[in-house]
Amino acid sequence: MVFLMAENLEPNNKVNHELSDDTNTSNEEELKQPKPEKVVTMNENNDKSPNNTPKIDLNNENNTPVKTVTKPKKELPIEKKPFQEFITIYLIPALKEEINQRGLEINNINLENTNRPIAGDKCWVINCDIKDTCSFWLSFEKEDISSLKSISLSKPNQKPSIIESFLIDEKRITLKLIISRVLQRLNGQKLIGVN
Repeated sequence: MVFLMAENLEPNNKVNHELSDDTNTSNEEELKQPKPEKVVTMNENNDKSPNNTPKIDLNNENNTPVKTVTKPKKELPIEKKPFQEFITIYLIPALKEEINQRGLEINNINLENTNRPIAGDKCWVINCDIKDTCSFWLSFEKEDISSLKSISLSKPNQKPSIIESFLIDEKRITLKLIISRVLQRLNGQKLIGVN
């Protein structure tokens, strides 16, 4: 890139001859014709310290400072949100919706830090009572959706008699996966009809 300053140009200057475009115009005519000037600022010490001078885009006709656009922070996937937020804001409402779409009514569904059915150890338990159909308890060993999980099922007004492991072979736990496997377990016990 060549930088020229207007005060250093003279009619017989070598640089002026090099810049001519081999047309019929003489050097004097070239000097008389106004040419657009572009302002370029350079950091003379070439260090990596921040330069307070705004950057100028040479293709920008108005020579306005170029604004740097920062990318918005990517939203966390819902499965990475805090455990209780994920369960109460996403999982429980989605379970309700899926069960209601099958023509069933939920009497009660909640999350508690309580004793797991049958095993009796303390953990996080989602208890759901589906009217005239069944109840299930989905348990999380820790306050983490990737922790060990179990599920227990029972018919209405009965206590659960079996505890089964839940999603033990899955490496990536998602909202859709949890819901589909709960419905699969309920359907496997002929408690609800899932199409």
